[in-house]
Amino acid sequence: MNSIVSMYRGLVGFLSGTFMESVGLLLARIALALVFWRSYKTKVVEGTLLEIDETQYFIFENEFSGLPIPTDLAVPMATYAEFAFPLLLFVGLFTRFSAVSLMIMTLVIQFFVFPTGDHFWGWAITPIALALVLISRGGGLFALDRVTDRLFPAKSA
Repeated sequence: MNSIVSMYRGLVGFLSGTFMESVGLLLARIALALVFWRSYKTKVVEGTLLEIDETQYFIFENEFSGLPIPTDLAVPMATYAEFAFPLLLFVGLFTRFSAVSLMIMTLVIQFFVFPTGDHFWGWAITPIALALVLISRGGGLFALDRVTDRLFPAKSA
């Protein structure tokens, strides 16, 4: 019985260590990034990087009319945010800032575009949860943030 408890404790120690946490954070970064990257791909002309499809202006004007900012501003903001922040998350650079930005974007979508409770529990809760994990824990060992933290250490107060 003692050896089973010992093996269990060893397994728990490994699974709760820095390496496994970093694997989880890497997967959280990728999962959150993919949610918004897929959306970004629907907003640009196929085969281009940043050329916004003109139909997006119509969609935002007619289907997302609850947004608190004008369509001419909302479409490029959403498109470029869904391009830049997922890329930053993929490499783990400015992880917390990117996660906060995408969480705010999720909340804007939740409250202004689809303000029903069903949408929150069906979709929005997932990117919010992923973002909160990344905001609280950072990008982990497999993130460029780790390199920049070593190159530019925070000054002690």
